[in-house]
Amino acid sequence: MSRKNNLVKDRLGRNADAFYEALLEAHEGLTFEQCVRMDTRLILILASQIGDPDMLKAALAAARQGAK
Repeated sequence: MSRKNNLVKDRLGRNADAFYEALLEAHEGLTFEQCVRMDTRLILILASQIGDPDMLKAALAAARQGAK
């Protein structure tokens, strides 16, 4: 089975709420445009850490499907 078919839904577990809170706090005081720039930078930083093109493509597909 390829990794692209094995996209894990939740690896944060009990830490998900703490991360979500930190994400919200990171946006505090920023304009909409600054939030978009920060989110874009965060995505690129996390993509670099993941480093697996198939995993990233699967995550993009999942995110796009969830946006429709």
